Amino acid sequence: MLTGKVVLVTGASRGIGRAIALLAAENHAHVIINYNKSQEQAVELLELICGKGLHASMIRANVSSEDDVREMFRSLTEIHSRLDVLVNNAGIMQNNLLMLSNTELFDRTIETNLKGTFLCTRYASNIMRKQGSGRIINLSSTIGLNGNAGQTVYSASKAGVVGFTKSAAQELGRYGITVNAIAPGFVETDLIKGLKPEIREKIIANIALGRIGKPEDVAKVALFLGSDLGSYVSGEVIVVDGCRMM
Repeated sequence: MLTGKVVLVTGASRGIGRAIALLAAENHAHVIINYNKSQEQAVELLELICGKGLHASMIRANVSSEDDVREMFRSLTEIHSRLDVLVNNAGIMQNNLLMLSNTELFDRTIETNLKGTFLCTRYASNIMRKQGSGRIINLSSTIGLNGNAGQTVYSASKAGVVGFTKSAAQELGRYGITVNAIAPGFVETDLIKGLKPEIREKIIANIALGRIGKPEDVAKVALFLGSDLGSYVSGEVIVVDGCRMM
């Protein structure tokens, strides 16, 4: 489905990003694994993909740093000369009650989740505009759509991704670029690893499909949006939460 495509996945060393990168490689894309601090996991993923006879490379960049992002895209274009799919997955979640949240937490969350999406999209869209095609996929969250107590700052950052996605889709469509967002619900990643059993059971009780999602569930939607199957879908936010009843 992605044969010959160049796919950049930010924050690809673990969780949802890892699943997206692996599935893209298995569909014969050349995957660029972006990581910041998790070098060991990034190397492990690179070795896994290459061990299957598939194609991948890796590059370190902090997506909240414009210098890092600029250098990442410079290196990318030197090697590949094109970019077909960008998946803005890199993100952080540090929860706290609103009255206990400080500006450091706010700045750090917004810079990674929203500014990082902005920076990578800006640089990627310039490449895609010149080639007349491209797919941009942003990771939001159901928390960004519905809110949640104790996650005000995280919710704000992911709600910003939704607004950014819809506006960018309108602006970039003329260049053959689609821009969409995926809003996962509860997915088995490090972000929810510490949930108490009773909280986990309560969450599952409110999910129509009766289970917490897997990273692969989100990756399949990203594959659809990044392939020709999603060529006429743009400006959308696709919820992947197993029909969680609010």
